[in-house]
Amino acid sequence: MLEQLTEQFLQSIQTPRAWVGLAVTLVVAYALYRFGRTLLRSLERHLPARLVWGLKWVWLLLVGVGWLAVAAHLLQLSALPFLYEYGQGIAAWFGHSAAQTLVVVAIALIAWNLVGALAHRIVPDDEFNRRTVRVQTLKGVIESTLKVAIVIISVIAVIQSLGVNATSLLAGVSVLGLAVSFGAQSLVKDLFSGFFILLEDQYGVGDVITVNTGLLSGNVEKLNLRMTALRGLDGTLHIIPNGQINTVSVSSKDWSRVVATVDVTYSANLNDALRVLKAVSDELAADPEWKHFFLDAPDIQGVTQLAPDGVTLRALFKVQPKSQYAIGREFNRRIKIAMDQAGISIPSPQRHLNFGDGPVEIRLVRDPVPARAPGSPDSPAPAAATSGHAPGLDAGKAAPLPEQERTQAPITPSMTRDAEDDRS
Repeated sequence: MLEQLTEQFLQSIQTPRAWVGLAVTLVVAYALYRFGRTLLRSLERHLPARLVWGLKWVWLLLVGVGWLAVAAHLLQLSALPFLYEYGQGIAAWFGHSAAQTLVVVAIALIAWNLVGALAHRIVPDDEFNRRTVRVQTLKGVIESTLKVAIVIISVIAVIQSLGVNATSLLAGVSVLGLAVSFGAQSLVKDLFSGFFILLEDQYGVGDVITVNTGLLSGNVEKLNLRMTALRGLDGTLHIIPNGQINTVSVSSKDWSRVVATVDVTYSANLNDALRVLKAVSDELAADPEWKHFFLDAPDIQGVTQLAPDGVTLRALFKVQPKSQYAIGREFNRRIKIAMDQAGISIPSPQRHLNFGDGPVEIRLVRDPVPARAPGSPDSPAPAAATSGHAPGLDAGKAAPLPEQERTQAPITPSMTRDAEDDRS
C-alpha cells in the first residue's frame, strides 16, 4: 500500500495542475478557517469559554482534515480510500451554490482584513514633509478603493454562484448607471476633482489650507476622491465635496514665511529700532532651539508703513512649513522685551478729539465725605500719600520695567496655527 501511495503521489505531483490545485485549495481552507474563527469570536460573549475553546480546535481539525481529503482527491491518491472518497464528496459539495457563496464570503473577509493590516503597516515619518503628506493621503485613498473593489467583486461572484447570469446583469446595471450619472453629476465632478488633487499633489493630509478664498480654513484631516475634511481651530470638522473647491491656498507647501512686524512711535529713534529688529532676528535664527526651522537668513526689510498710530518695521523669515506660527510667537515675545530694554516705545492707539471752536468747560465735582473721628480705620489718608508721589518714585517718571530674560522663554510656543488663519 505504501509503495502504491508513493507511486501515485510522484506521478500526480509532476503536473502543474496539481500544484495549482493544492495552492488554491490551501487558500480556500485558510479563508474558511479564518471565517469560522471570526464567527466563534462573535459568540465568545454568549458561550462558556471552554466551549468556545473546544469549538476552535474542532473547527481547526475539520478544516485540516478537509484540506487533506481534497488534496488526496486532486492527486488521485486512491490508496487512501477514506480521504479520497471524503475529498470527492467535498469537491462535489463545493459545486453547489451555497458552498461557493461561503467560499466567496470567506475569501472576501480575508482580503478585507489583509488590506487593513497592510495599510496599518505603512507608517509615515514623524517629520512634516511632502513625502509624509503623500503617504498619509494615499494610504487612506488606496485602502478605501481596494475595499470597495473587494465588495464589488465579491457581490458579482456571489451572484454568479447563485446561478444568475452576471454578464447580462452587469449590462443592465451599466445602462441604469448611465441614466443615474446624469442626475449625479456633482458626484462625478467630486471624484474627478479628487483624482486630480491627488495626482498633482495639490494638498494632502496634514496640510493647512484655506478653501475658496478664505471661506473655510483648517488642517486637512481626511482626503479621498469624494471629499476633503478640514478641522478648524475650534475643533469643528468641515466636510467639503471636492467638486466645490475652486481655489485652495496651502500654508504648508514646501516652505513657509513669517512676516515679523513691529510698530514704534513717531518719537522713537528709527535707526535704533532697526538695529534692535535686526539683532532679535539674527539672534532667533542662530538660537540652537530654532535655527533648524530657518531655511534662509532673516530678510530685514526696514520701514514698510507710516501708520496713523506709529511706524511699522518688518522682517521676513523663510522657514520650514507649519513652523511659522511658533516662530512668529517667539519673535513677538523677544522683540517686545528687546524694545523695552532699548527704551523704544511700542505705540498704543491714540485719538485726537475736536469739540469745535467754542470753549469747553470741565468742572470737577467731589462727593462730600462725612466727618469721622481722628484715628478711625476709615479716616482719610494723610496728605503726603495723596500728593501725587508714589513711595520711592520721583514725580512724572514711570516705574522701570523689571529685567527680563529674552533668550529663555518660560513656555515653548505652540506649533498650532493662529486663530486669525481660520475664516470659518
